[in-house]
Amino acid sequence: MSMFWTIWISVITLGSIIGCFFLLRWCLKNFAGVEEGKSMGHQFDGIEEVNNPLPKWWTILFYVTIVFGLVYLALYPGLGSYKGLWDWKSSNQNIQSMEESRQARQDAMESGDYVQYDVELAKAAERFDPIFEAFAKVPVEELAFDEDAVKIGRRLFLQNCSQCHGSDARGQNGGFPNLTDDDWLYGGSGAKIKETLINGRQAAMPAWLDAMGEQGIEEVVAYVLSLSGRKVDQQLADKGEARFAVCAACHGPDGKGNQALGAPNLTDNIWLYGGSKRAVTETLTYGRNGVMPSFKQTLGEDKIHVVAAYVYSLSHQPE
Repeated sequence: MSMFWTIWISVITLGSIIGCFFLLRWCLKNFAGVEEGKSMGHQFDGIEEVNNPLPKWWTILFYVTIVFGLVYLALYPGLGSYKGLWDWKSSNQNIQSMEESRQARQDAMESGDYVQYDVELAKAAERFDPIFEAFAKVPVEELAFDEDAVKIGRRLFLQNCSQCHGSDARGQNGGFPNLTDDDWLYGGSGAKIKETLINGRQAAMPAWLDAMGEQGIEEVVAYVLSLSGRKVDQQLADKGEARFAVCAACHGPDGKGNQALGAPNLTDNIWLYGGSKRAVTETLTYGRNGVMPSFKQTLGEDKIHVVAAYVYSLSHQPE
């Protein structure tokens, strides 16, 4: 972290804490002109207002939180690049494989450059890594029917994927696909799901307003909606079919999409960003640039293998 951001964060953080201290001191002063504990001279609904100070327990608790915050920031990192007096750190976070992770922690321990967090990681790795390594040897399509693997994969999914795809994996409008319906942008095989999780995906739907104009957009929208059996203005749809030639490069001449490019099928009435006329018009007008992040460094390939098995299982339930 640069010195600029270190100073910026430190000033805001410490300034806020010091500001709270002076605000508290200001609130403890008596500005009412009435002795504390005495009546303010008016009542409402039978209740007399008295000039009472802030409760002592509340004031003391506020002081305690201020002191705690300052002590914490002195001992632990929290002020930009300042490491804290205890030099605490969460290290070995971006290791690409479990073997590298184990080796890095072993090297750190032998050199004495480790913290309690590393010890805990080492213990967890010793216990759980063999399980994930064993799962990784089983093909995704087969592992998807292993009850234990699916349970573990679901837990990992809830921790890392549910924020976008939902806890039920049914996705939501806005570029987060439903993972339970067997409708795939880039392919639904075990290998393709793993590829998506390992490398991530970057969508590239261009904006067409400048090339087509508003009238052209309206015509193509009518044609696209007609592909999934929607009722549209047929004259507009006929004109849109001619313009669709530029879209066919990705979506195919029949509009059934292309998984190699991540171009969706436009004929099945399943929509990533919404299938209303307004939503489709917005897509064509402004384009879409959805991003699926890579989880290679976050989870490692063995855990990704288990998550892929869980995702695969969602659309391949036994009959």
